[in-house]
Amino acid sequence: MSTPPVPPLSPSTPSPFTPSPSLLANPYFLLLLGARFLTATAVTMQSVAIGWQIYALTGKVSYLGYVGLAQFLPFIAFILWSGHVADRHDRRRILLACNTAYLAGSLALLAYSLSGMQSVAPVFAVLCLLGTSRAFAMPASQAVLRNVVEDSQLDRALPMATGAFHIAVVAGPMLGGFLYLAGPAVTHATVSACLAAAILGLYLVRTRQVRGPASPLSLRSALEGFRFVRSRPILMGAMSLDLFAVLFGGATALLPAIARDQLHADSSALGMLRAAPAVGAACMSLILARKPLRRRVGAWMFSGVALFGAATIILGLSRSIWISLSALFLLGFGDMLSVYVRQYLVQSGTPDAVRGRVSAVSAVCIGASNELGEFESGITAGWFGLVPSIVLGGAATLAITGFWMRLFPGLRKMDRFPEARG
Repeated sequence: MSTPPVPPLSPSTPSPFTPSPSLLANPYFLLLLGARFLTATAVTMQSVAIGWQIYALTGKVSYLGYVGLAQFLPFIAFILWSGHVADRHDRRRILLACNTAYLAGSLALLAYSLSGMQSVAPVFAVLCLLGTSRAFAMPASQAVLRNVVEDSQLDRALPMATGAFHIAVVAGPMLGGFLYLAGPAVTHATVSACLAAAILGLYLVRTRQVRGPASPLSLRSALEGFRFVRSRPILMGAMSLDLFAVLFGGATALLPAIARDQLHADSSALGMLRAAPAVGAACMSLILARKPLRRRVGAWMFSGVALFGAATIILGLSRSIWISLSALFLLGFGDMLSVYVRQYLVQSGTPDAVRGRVSAVSAVCIGASNELGEFESGITAGWFGLVPSIVLGGAATLAITGFWMRLFPGLRKMDRFPEARG
């Protein structure tokens, strides 16, 4: 597929692509980074409050799995169509609409918490709204980065963006856990304030986007991303590895049960446990921002996934909060390696006109592995018990890593990234 030429900007339009010695001189990149940081902080704060709230009201570990399922079902229903939307419409406006929906959901949870209701049905209704919003936000958020940075800045923009995200995922759960001690309403009110600030930041961002030709929404157009990925075995291997490896290793959904029943801790400890993977991921992001991967890219990716699986097993066997925090740190540290490789392959090797739909395929893998993985973890914990389900999940991740190394030898042997495309 040929890439349409980038239309010139008018003299009066500020350009986010003005050459600069540093990404920090690009105001639109900084605004986008800030908005994504605030959104991630808010969402992760909210996840701590929702998990603890539901487990406190029900006392059933299986309900933690239903939290993931409630977000996954609407997500998977809309994600392919959202890729088409991201390629045909302004990605910044899509993100504005999604953040507005996040804000509406947060305000609904605030009202629910203040009402004192004991039924968890309204929470699951809000989770469905959040899952739908996330379906449209993920492809637009992943694809919009290339619309505010130059090609030469991509290898540093990616780890900076993912690093900011993971720093937010450190701050969000810890802040959410401590705020929850004052009540869930306090947490949801703070989440709403963060989302309002993120909406303002996104409003100020300006982007330059190569949109695909106007065409009606169709199944053929929505599946274009799948056809593109299938035609590139290395990209397909990287995405599918993330899908299946994390699907069975999604122990983070069980952290409320781990904190309360296995470590005998409170919601503040849950916040630290939630933050630990992001601390590891943020550390890896800082390393990659300073020294991006240049050689043995495929081997590094498989090593990261293997570390993820091994750390999951340690988490399942741990009875010490410090060992658990260390295992979660290593889990995030390893996961960031595979995330970096996969995101670079999507961003550098995909034409802008189809990048939204390819990002949607990537989002399917991420969403299925995260939310569906949370459901799988909750159900297996209900069947086999908390510890066996976590250990078996980590072992399955290691087994899948070894199998994928044989199934996709091109990915395993990949030495360098492909050249970036516009």
